[in-house]
Amino acid sequence: MASEKEQVALTSIVASAGLTAAKAAVGLLSGSLAILSEAAHSLIDLLATVMTYFAVSISDKPADNEHHYGHGKIESISALAETALLFVLSIAVIWEAGKRLLGETHIVEASIAAFLVMAISIVVDFFRARALTNVAKKTDSEALEADALHFSSDMWSSGAVILGLGGVALGFPWMDSAAAILVAVLICFAGWKLGKRTIDTLTDVAPSGVAEQLREAIGNVPGVLALERIRIRKVGATLFVDINVGANRALPMDGVAELKERIETQVRKIAKNAELNIAATPRALDDETVLERVMVIAHNRKLAVHHVTVQAVSGRLSVSLDLEVNGALPLGVAHDIASGLEAAIKDEIGSDIEVETHIEPLQMEDIAGTDAWPERVEIICATLSKVAQSNGVIRDIHDVRVRETTEGEIVNFHCYVDPSRSVHDVHENVDEVERGLRRQFPEIHRVIGHAEPRAE
Repeated sequence: MASEKEQVALTSIVASAGLTAAKAAVGLLSGSLAILSEAAHSLIDLLATVMTYFAVSISDKPADNEHHYGHGKIESISALAETALLFVLSIAVIWEAGKRLLGETHIVEASIAAFLVMAISIVVDFFRARALTNVAKKTDSEALEADALHFSSDMWSSGAVILGLGGVALGFPWMDSAAAILVAVLICFAGWKLGKRTIDTLTDVAPSGVAEQLREAIGNVPGVLALERIRIRKVGATLFVDINVGANRALPMDGVAELKERIETQVRKIAKNAELNIAATPRALDDETVLERVMVIAHNRKLAVHHVTVQAVSGRLSVSLDLEVNGALPLGVAHDIASGLEAAIKDEIGSDIEVETHIEPLQMEDIAGTDAWPERVEIICATLSKVAQSNGVIRDIHDVRVRETTEGEIVNFHCYVDPSRSVHDVHENVDEVERGLRRQFPEIHRVIGHAEPRAE
C-alpha cells in the first residue's frame, strides 16, 4: 500500500497533467506568451512531481549495506533537479518575452477561456500546495516541500498572467510579455529558495538553530562536564546527531549509561526523529582525591583492589593497597601485574609517590557447591557462638549457612553489634571471630561474617 507521501505526490501528478494540457491548449489558441510560459511551467511541475513520486518511494527505504544513512538524500537530488528545470524555463521565457517587447509582433487574444483556465489553475494550486505542505511537515519531506513551494509560486505567476491578459483586453498587448517576464522572475525566486535549501542539505549544513538548542539542553544535563563536540547532518526526514561529552572518569559503566540516557531524553525533546551517537570521554575532576584516582586507575586496568591507604609521610605521599589476582598465577606473573599498577599510579600522580602492593588471591567465583548436612551446620553454629562469646563484642550469631565446594567449605553468618561502634572496630572483631572458627576447622576455606547494628 502506498504511503501518505506517495499518495499526495500521485494526486499532484494528476493535477499537473490536467493543468498542463489546459494551459497549453489555451495558450496556443490565444497566442499568449504568459499562458504558454505557465504551460511550460506546469509541464516542468509535472516532470518534477513524477520525480518527487519516485524520490519519496525510494527515500522511505531503510538503511542497507551500501547506504548506511538510508536513502533520504534522494529527495534532495530530486529537488535539485527541479531547481535546474525552473531556471532553464525562466531563461527561455525571458528570452522570448524580450524579443516580443523589442519589436517581434504576436497577436494575443484575451479570451474568456484564458481567464477561466488561469483562475482554475490558482484554485487547484492553492489546494494541492496546502495538502503537500501538510504532508511535508508531518513527514519532513524535502521533495514534497519543494513541490508545495512550486505550486505556491504558481498561484502568484498565474495571477501575473491574469494581470497581463487584462492589459491585453484593455488594449495594451505588451503587458502579456511583461507578465511573462514577471512570471519568469517569480519562478527564479522560487528556484533560488529551493536550490539554496537543497544545496545546504547535500553539503550537510546543520539545520539553523538546532545546534544551539542542543548545546544548551545537553549542557544542563547533570553529569556532563563539557560538551566537547556536536555534529549534525540531515538525511531526508532523519537528523543524525553525533555527540561527545566529557564525563567524570570515576563513573561506573552503569553510571555512564544513565548519563547517555539523560542526554538522549533532552535531545529528543528538540529532535524527535534524531539518530543519536553519544560518546562519553572520561575526564579527571579538579577536586578528585588520590584515593579516587587510584581506584580509577585500577578499574581501567580491570584489577580488583581494596584496603587502599593514602598517607602523607614527611611531605611525601605513600599509597598502600591490597591487589587481588588469580590464585593459580605464578608469583612472577602476579608481581608483573602489581608492578604495572604501581607504575600507572606513579605516572598519574607523580614519580615521587611511594606505592606498595600486597598481592593476595582473588576470591573464588562460579564455584559449584552444595549445602552441608544439618548436623555439620549445627556444629559450626555452636562453635561460632562460643568464639563470639569469648570475643565480647560480637553477639547473637544467626543465619549460619555452610556450603561444601571443591575448594573446601564456605561459611556465611550474620551477627549483631552495637551500632555506636566504628566500622573499623566492627571489622576487626568480625575478623577475629572468622579466624577463631578457622583455627577450630582448618578445612574451612573461607568465612564471611555480616554484622548488623542492634543495641543490646
